[in-house]
Amino acid sequence: MFTPRRALILITALVAAAGATVPAQAADIPAPGEIVMSPNITHVTNVPKPEALSDIHTDMAFQGDYAFVGNYYGFSVYDIKNPKKTSLVSSVVCPGGQMDMSVYGNLLFGSVDSSRNNDSCSSTGQSASVKESWEGMRIFDVSDKSNPKYIKSVETNCGSHTNTLVPDKAGKNVYIYVSSYGPNANYPDCRPPHDLISIIKVPLADPTSAAVIATPNLFPDGGNPGLPLPYPNGKSATTGCHDITAYPEKGIAAGACMGEGILLDISNPEQPKVTAQVRDDVNFAFWHSATFNNEGTKVVFTDELGGGSRATCNAAIGPNKGANAYYDIAGGQLAFKGYFKIARHQADTENCVAHNGSLIPVKGRDVMVQAWYQGGISVVDFTDSVNPKEIAFFERGPDETAPPLDGGFWSAYYYNGYIYGSDFNLGLDVLKLNDPRTNQANSVKMGLLNAQTQGSYPEHGRGVPGGN
Repeated sequence: MFTPRRALILITALVAAAGATVPAQAADIPAPGEIVMSPNITHVTNVPKPEALSDIHTDMAFQGDYAFVGNYYGFSVYDIKNPKKTSLVSSVVCPGGQMDMSVYGNLLFGSVDSSRNNDSCSSTGQSASVKESWEGMRIFDVSDKSNPKYIKSVETNCGSHTNTLVPDKAGKNVYIYVSSYGPNANYPDCRPPHDLISIIKVPLADPTSAAVIATPNLFPDGGNPGLPLPYPNGKSATTGCHDITAYPEKGIAAGACMGEGILLDISNPEQPKVTAQVRDDVNFAFWHSATFNNEGTKVVFTDELGGGSRATCNAAIGPNKGANAYYDIAGGQLAFKGYFKIARHQADTENCVAHNGSLIPVKGRDVMVQAWYQGGISVVDFTDSVNPKEIAFFERGPDETAPPLDGGFWSAYYYNGYIYGSDFNLGLDVLKLNDPRTNQANSVKMGLLNAQTQGSYPEHGRGVPGGN
């Protein structure tokens, strides 16, 4: 039935696809579970979350014909050789959130930021105030996709909220930059100040010898002290980093570190050095993640206002809080250019905030696909850093399969011609973008995608075997 509300949604979609925006109205909010998308996106398929993994889906990584999808209860492997027939290969039950992951060769690295009574996959939750509690990184051998094997754990200070993989130039080792935060005087292994990251060195010939080799202090001055105001105007203090994105071939990385954004020199991956810092004490509450453009001349920082558990995509919060911020790198420093936030207002039951995404490999333009929790998936052209424009979107109405403010897309990444979205409760979605502004990306084939380990686009029609 073509109702007036559906007509408004269609008009919004057509205008968004043209690169403009329209004011959001209550009538624009889809019905619970209803799919709404711009005309240039097709919903290819959905693979429901495996029954064995009873918690929410989280982040993703890709290698060859496989997608690896994290879950607070473990992870799953999907066969995506034919994206239209994406299928579950296996699931590994190994509780310990949030299972942020990276993959390299036959190894999968998973973050555990949930204090456990031991490092095993049969562990249970235990307070970090107990000295013997464990949290950190788990390493799996995924050479047999149908039967991954847990081979090694590495404990790290304050656990591992996220991780970033940095291969060495010789191809003999990979480094894992571990981001963590949340120190407490009552936690023996996570006491303040916590202004560091942990660096794990993994010899590829002997991954079971992986170990922490350094814990560099990135904020010797203590970082941003924060601003303890009531939501939504409070600003997080810097007590570590939430996420780091590396661009190894350019020797740089960008960190989203709670109270500030940073640039790093990682030309020596064992000794990263902060080269620039930036703060936004007006609009940013929690610096969450970072993405470079292909040239490495811009950084997109995201603000996870409300921790991803509030309704922030509405008129009351406005267009600049809980948004993306775009910075040009000029003279080695970060120069602010503009904000972007989805214009489609969400219901008060929908958690919505800027979250994880990746570039779409379009030569000569800067285009990114990104998850917004229950705000859906958005494709944004930020070639003009001052005026980023949404060119496509996909979203569902409020998720009533779970409690309010507990649903949506954790991450959305572009890989070999398709967009993959990891939905908290509804599983893995596959989308196809058909737009003349981005279609050249279809000819770019990648062998590996860890979104926090960027690499430059290959030439059209030529892949990078095993590379980013």
